[in-house]
Amino acid sequence: MDMPEPTSMAYAGRTPATVPEQAMTSIHDFTVTDIDGKPRSLGEWRGKTLLVVNVASQCGFTPQYEGLEALWREQRELGLVVLGFPCDQFGHQEPGSEAEIKDFCSTRFDVTFPMFAKIEVNGAGTHPLWQWLKDEKGGLLGIDAIKWNFTKFLVGRDGRVRKRYAPTDKPESLARDIEAALA
Repeated sequence: MDMPEPTSMAYAGRTPATVPEQAMTSIHDFTVTDIDGKPRSLGEWRGKTLLVVNVASQCGFTPQYEGLEALWREQRELGLVVLGFPCDQFGHQEPGSEAEIKDFCSTRFDVTFPMFAKIEVNGAGTHPLWQWLKDEKGGLLGIDAIKWNFTKFLVGRDGRVRKRYAPTDKPESLARDIEAALA
């Protein structure tokens, strides 16, 4: 049976259980749903350095939105793109709808970097993108699970994961690694 290419619109909005197993070799192979419900191919950012973050509005790390936005504004002309993926798997810290999340981010933190629909990063409903990110760069002590909101993945211009950061790693502490990835 012929399967559609991974970047095709056929994958937008599909649950992880319905996405066929394929060799995803780059972040550019994925299509995700944005915060407005529209499918977006991550291939749109081919050649860019990406910082992929699971975010939440009611988390102790929520103030990191400010640092993420600062990175985006300071480095986007050099090729950095920050991508925010809301997640409600940790202490019910992202209970709102996509519209509520978008409003919160724009009014409280003036977020202008691309935001996406709420996803799961662990368990049976793990979004395929997040499974791939975890497979590319596991966590400490061989535990691949995302431990909390604001886990970050730095992806190079080649679409491969360069580094994984803990929720406690503040955005400004990533500057040296981001600069090296942008070089």
